[in-house]
Amino acid sequence: MERTLTTDPRPLVVSLVGTFLKPEMLSVYRQVTGLRRWSTVIVTEKRANSELFPFDNVIELKKRGFRPRGNFLRRFYWKHLRQTWPPPGYVEPIPPRNFEFCDLLPQLRRIRPRLLHIYYGHKARKYLPLVERWGGPLLVSFHGVDVARDVDKTVYQSSFEEVFQHAAIVAARSQSLLGALYALGCPREKLRLNRTPIPLGHLPFSLRHPPADGRWLFVQACRLIRKKGLHTTLQALRRVTVRFPAARFVVAGDGPLREELLNAAHELGVSANLELPGWLDQAELVKLYQQAHIFLHPSETTSTGDQEGIPNSMLEAMATGLPIVATQHGGIPEAMDDHADGLLVPERSPQALAEAILGILETPGLLQKFSANAAKTVRERFGMEASINALENAYDDALRM
Repeated sequence: MERTLTTDPRPLVVSLVGTFLKPEMLSVYRQVTGLRRWSTVIVTEKRANSELFPFDNVIELKKRGFRPRGNFLRRFYWKHLRQTWPPPGYVEPIPPRNFEFCDLLPQLRRIRPRLLHIYYGHKARKYLPLVERWGGPLLVSFHGVDVARDVDKTVYQSSFEEVFQHAAIVAARSQSLLGALYALGCPREKLRLNRTPIPLGHLPFSLRHPPADGRWLFVQACRLIRKKGLHTTLQALRRVTVRFPAARFVVAGDGPLREELLNAAHELGVSANLELPGWLDQAELVKLYQQAHIFLHPSETTSTGDQEGIPNSMLEAMATGLPIVATQHGGIPEAMDDHADGLLVPERSPQALAEAILGILETPGLLQKFSANAAKTVRERFGMEASINALENAYDDALRM
């Protein structure tokens, strides 16, 4: 690390990530490894999956005798039973303002970065007292799970108003999230769009054609959690398989709903049409995309207000030429054009989802049209170079604020 800190002429940003990294946080890895005009050191509470996310300059914070736990039963339910953390609407308990519960402050003073970038709003709230004592410029990025529209907004306003006040720049991965942050009180002049960067070199495009044998393949790549709309997909699949009994639905991912989904598929009579292979590495996932005909992502806002930004897996699928059938939800309409790259339907409507799928399957030429358009759209809007450049421009702006 000393070589990077002493010899790299680029300005240095410290990237603070709670866990570096969980399997579903590939977009964060692409950002920190994609920087060109800036260099970065990772500071994290926990190093994980280093074989998936190799990075040389990673510093694990050392605790100093205080861990804010909040409500034990709530934490146990979400973290261990639902396997989702942080939960929607979560406000991290804050230690005493002058208590150094970890060694972040001496690390920042030792590294002397030009800027601190904290990933996820709830982490920014937790570390804000230490950041204020450090005194340098701060950029905070929000990613979807840390902004929920349908919770009591006073909770967010009270917990984030100090973050908005102290941060030089507040970034979010979609226009819908920027709108939510503005509604929560963030000044408009501090907001910046921070789209997910998508490297395209390993995502070759291939025009999709209907299968001659009727063996349509639908795919989704996601955690098996509520907001991904997987129960809605299974109900839609039952309608689709009446006309296309050989159709298959493959969900690449894992999560707390696995057994529940297998049971639901059995009750709906579509067990033979469903495959749950678990997490796939990038090469396996791209191979699956190339074999598939349609990418499904019927996300839905949960009862606790959790919603998507722009699903990274959907962007990758589009790049390979997969038409999209998804919901009018969160940042999804920003990523694709309805009736050009695929079809958008209302949330929680198995009938509308099935009709959209069948419309593509039964309309000659529509699959090919959506396939070509989807690949073009994602390259124009989410190319790696453009996304990283926008992030580094936000870093530059943070120094000027």
